Amino acid sequence: MLSTGCYTLFRKEVLRFWKVAFQTLAAPVLTSLLYLLIFGHVLEDRLNQTHGVVYAAFLIPGLAMMAILQNAFSNSSSSLIQSKVTGNLVFVLLSPLTAGELFIAYTAASVVRGVAVGVMVFLVGLLFAGVPLAAPGWALAFAILGAALLGVFGIIAGLVADKFDELAAFQNFVVMPLTFLAGVFYSIDDLPPLWQALSHVNPFFYLVDGFRYGFLGASDVDPVLSLGAVIVTLILLSLYTLRFLASGKKLRH
Repeated sequence: MLSTGCYTLFRKEVLRFWKVAFQTLAAPVLTSLLYLLIFGHVLEDRLNQTHGVVYAAFLIPGLAMMAILQNAFSNSSSSLIQSKVTGNLVFVLLSPLTAGELFIAYTAASVVRGVAVGVMVFLVGLLFAGVPLAAPGWALAFAILGAALLGVFGIIAGLVADKFDELAAFQNFVVMPLTFLAGVFYSIDDLPPLWQALSHVNPFFYLVDGFRYGFLGASDVDPVLSLGAVIVTLILLSLYTLRFLASGKKLRH
């Protein structure tokens, strides 16, 4: 059962992005809509059906997962870096919260924001193309796991970075490339063998592919394999993050 302090921090983190919903929720939906308009409509006539559906229907789940990942990362990472830069992180550290409670609060808030944006992207996408929902349980599982994974990674980025420029490096050189190379806009079956092999070492690929399976009922790899890869990655990253938080490094100067 969560302590009052853990719940309070979680609530504070949710209210933080909710109060600027136009920036944190609406803006990512608009960005995904632009991707859908450009790729889904301009290129649709030039591309063959993928997994038995039109390209726009194939693209929408990928865009939704991309939004989930990027916004979950932004939530935890931006909160920590803002608190460090403004100096109000000390008030969180003065509270009787354990490393585990800090971890849960920041990660859970990231999941809420990531999934909320993903749902909004998907609903807007339905205005442009019908998307089946073959296995909703799988879609929900990968949405939550993906948001949790990037929320945890966001905690690491927020702890390591001391300036907004350093945090932007994580976004621009790690999260963005791995997301774009995860099969959001294409099936890896269309790639040369070398790039297919490289895709299989990208944990974001398993999130996108497994999430898309929940809608289309088809995937590039076995969804059970994708689920296992994601869970193992999340566990390892969570253990590292908990140890990092417990050490107090980059938090108490």
